Amino acid sequence: MATFIQKSVLTIGFVSLFHSAYSAAQHRSYLRLNELDFTHLPLDILIQTILSLFIIMYGVLQVVGDFKEIKASAELDNKSWDTFRNIPSFYTFSHRGGKCSTPCKTSLEEIE
Repeated sequence: MATFIQKSVLTIGFVSLFHSAYSAAQHRSYLRLNELDFTHLPLDILIQTILSLFIIMYGVLQVVGDFKEIKASAELDNKSWDTFRNIPSFYTFSHRGGKCSTPCKTSLEEIE
């Protein structure tokens, strides 16, 4: 279970990333207003963005919890082969044979 501190770290990471994106947009608008060429973002915005991403990665790993195995059949190991292909949602009990009140004739019986 994620603690309050772990969730706070994740929230701080997202707020910091949002702030760096806002700062980058503000820097671009400043350059447009002053008719300057855009060469690169300032170093403080780049550092803040990279640190925010690392903080978010750490926070997500702490909040998510335990990982499952990568092996695709790990969940199917405890099932038998008979229940592996058993899909009850495909069962159907209504068919056209129930619509006939008298026994239905096949096409060969009608020809004779």
